[in-house]
Amino acid sequence: MNRRSLLAATAASVVMGAARTAAPSSPGSTQSSDLPTGHPDGLNPPGIRTAGIRMVPVVGGKYKVWTKKLGSGPLKVLLLHGGPGFGHEYLEVFESFLPQAGIEMYYYDQLGCTNSDQPDDTSLWTLARYTQEVEEVRQALGLEHFVLFGQSWGGMLAIEYALNNQRHLRGLVISNMTAGVQSALKRSASIKRQLPPDTLARLTALESKEDYDSPEYQRIMMEDLYPKVICRIQPWPEPVTRAFRHANDKIYNFMQGKSEFLVTGNLKDWERWDRLHEIKVKALTIGARYDEMDPEDMSKMAKLMSNASYAYCPNGSHLAMWDDQAIYFSQLLNYLRTV
Repeated sequence: MNRRSLLAATAASVVMGAARTAAPSSPGSTQSSDLPTGHPDGLNPPGIRTAGIRMVPVVGGKYKVWTKKLGSGPLKVLLLHGGPGFGHEYLEVFESFLPQAGIEMYYYDQLGCTNSDQPDDTSLWTLARYTQEVEEVRQALGLEHFVLFGQSWGGMLAIEYALNNQRHLRGLVISNMTAGVQSALKRSASIKRQLPPDTLARLTALESKEDYDSPEYQRIMMEDLYPKVICRIQPWPEPVTRAFRHANDKIYNFMQGKSEFLVTGNLKDWERWDRLHEIKVKALTIGARYDEMDPEDMSKMAKLMSNASYAYCPNGSHLAMWDDQAIYFSQLLNYLRTV
């Protein structure tokens, strides 16, 4: 037996024995969101509390992704973060609302993001592969009849998952994401036209040269556009800045492109407007007045699904869970209580 196997076996026998001895007799006296697991899997320490964190296998076990469970209850929600290439961090705000409402929530860092494995393999960065990853995570976490929440790119991923694996869903939330890239580009063009004429002219010139990495292009993004349509709070909340700081630009550039307002990556032809009617599960779409995604698109999406409703955030932008927080979570929780 090698050293790793010996350590795993020892931990399994000794710690599980201690856990059984020390286990409280009252079911309510322990946090069920962090019960120790007793079966060695090579990814997680058996019998040890880990604050609800589990590493789970994806891509047929070749890699692992980071997941975290918070709260406990009969209603379970899996959160899909945006990007692609960003992590879960900006969704940490959900910890202030869902567990307190008796909702069991899970988030995870998609492969290549933040706490998960980060292989350097562009063949992995496809919508189809990420859709399969969501199913692998669902199976590993034992989720069935659950609510799938997706925001931004996560909303695209949630739509794709629902079209392929709807039988597992209890509900679907699509937040701040339209059903096709062309409508997103149309909205982006209208947002850019709101810039001062000289700034717009300079931005157009930089885009025509594909000079997305220039300091001037980045300054226009971060000073003139992002504060208006991504998050309108100043300064940005720490989990938002942390998510940007940890973003995997290789994945973002490969799938989205080098600009938030142009799609040149492998997602550029994605359109699902004509398939929304296939989604029968009870759904909610969320749009916001200042979002880079047109809130009218989210309203239209709800009408195209047979069992969907629409929530509107009048003061929010792309991250309306931060800059229109009270309304955002009031409407989200109202929906979750009905699922």
